[in-house]
Amino acid sequence: MRLFNIYHHFKGHNLVLMINLAAGLSIFFFGYDQGVMSGVNISPDYVSLMGLETNEALLGGVVAVYYAGTLIGALMAGWISDRTGRIKTIVLGCIIGVFGACLQTSAQNIAWMICSRIITGIGTGHLNAVVPVWSAETSHHTSRGQMIAMEFTLNILGVVVAYWIAYGLASTEGGFRWRFPIAFQLIPLIILAACIVFFPESPRWLIKQGRTEEGLEILAALRGNGDPNDPEVTREYNDIVEAVRLEKTEGEPGYISMLGKKDKLNIARRVHLSVWLQIIQELTGIGVITVYAPLVFSSAGFSDKTSQLLSGINNISYMLSTLVAVFTLDKWGRRFTLFYGAACQGISLILVAVLTKPELMAKNPLGYGIGATVFTFLYTAFFGMTWLTVPWLYPVEIYPTNVRAKGGAWSVVGWSVGNALVMEITPPMISAIGWITFLIFGVFNFLAIPIVWALYPETSNKTLEELDVVFSTKSMLVWRADRELSHRLAAKEIYTHTENKKQDNDSF
Repeated sequence: MRLFNIYHHFKGHNLVLMINLAAGLSIFFFGYDQGVMSGVNISPDYVSLMGLETNEALLGGVVAVYYAGTLIGALMAGWISDRTGRIKTIVLGCIIGVFGACLQTSAQNIAWMICSRIITGIGTGHLNAVVPVWSAETSHHTSRGQMIAMEFTLNILGVVVAYWIAYGLASTEGGFRWRFPIAFQLIPLIILAACIVFFPESPRWLIKQGRTEEGLEILAALRGNGDPNDPEVTREYNDIVEAVRLEKTEGEPGYISMLGKKDKLNIARRVHLSVWLQIIQELTGIGVITVYAPLVFSSAGFSDKTSQLLSGINNISYMLSTLVAVFTLDKWGRRFTLFYGAACQGISLILVAVLTKPELMAKNPLGYGIGATVFTFLYTAFFGMTWLTVPWLYPVEIYPTNVRAKGGAWSVVGWSVGNALVMEITPPMISAIGWITFLIFGVFNFLAIPIVWALYPETSNKTLEELDVVFSTKSMLVWRADRELSHRLAAKEIYTHTENKKQDNDSF
């Protein structure tokens, strides 16, 4: 199998691109699976078969149990990936996902559907924990953000495909209307499972396992066009070997000890940063806008059909906006991307809130409704440019090799908790306070800015090994950590191969 591995046929940037296209298949499945149930839930045959005609809570519960599955799957994948490697873990995630999708497609009652949703969630969480790790560990440090941003363009493409399949089947009667969209997710999973075995393992994981020759060979294909003596290959290889040596002196912590155990690598700090970044991402309001955008469009006086059409167009706009991150994320950095995203999203949500205030809307429903529609489009576009990608990229950058997969798992845990929280509190908020809900989530965006400024160091254009140094400081506050690193660098207590470069503007 190793003889047919693609790193024998592709080198350098082309190899990295191929790896991230494969990773994109997994992220496409993630997006599609997130979006598919919105169409399934309005299928009369599905609602009747599952006995959900008068049980809105259970209808939503079938969707919500998916997030319990993603949490379980992520924790499984983090542990398995550190022991068996990234590729085998991806294959296992695909198998679980295929099993869950088959069960969903053939579901005959509510218990069957709930169990299959949990299993599919386990497969999704499994893949979400390990695929970004594999991508980050093989991508070059100057284009790591670009590659993962490309993957999330495919993520939203999955949402778009799910929406338009449901839209196209809206007039179809019977079980085909909901069973076909669920079955469709088998396509990317089967293709990924069949192809991924021909892709290279993470060189960092191989070197950590003592398989240094194989790790160097793959690293040479990724960075030196196959030449193991290339200066960049030698430099990165030595950095990885030294980082692995230092990590071994600290041992390999389990999930619980990662939360609170103090060590020189500050693992606990990294866990809390990655978990809370995912929770904050959900609190910026994307779930609210995704679910309630049709309500905003309807309030403008548009018909149900036109509102559904606008929702589909909004999804396409959302997907296209992610291309901005492909070209800006590495150039502008993670911190500035989060700053301007939160500011623009906050302004957009507050204006959506004001424009949908019933007293104001009554004066000119069409005018204010169109205004709210425009700012709904702008909100999703700004989110796609910024907060969609960074909370998935940042966690897989900041962990040492020996716990990077477990760190990715903790990130998915944060995403699962954030999603469940927002999905739980939003319906009663909309019922009780209406337009003020959008106002509250708009304010959350502005509260995110000082948190990111104070606690989240810049990670762009640094190797994964250099970031171990960045997060080794005693202070968790960015400006103090920067001063500490400068003093240590001046005293030659630390060294990175980019120390002679112009310093990044990490304390924007």
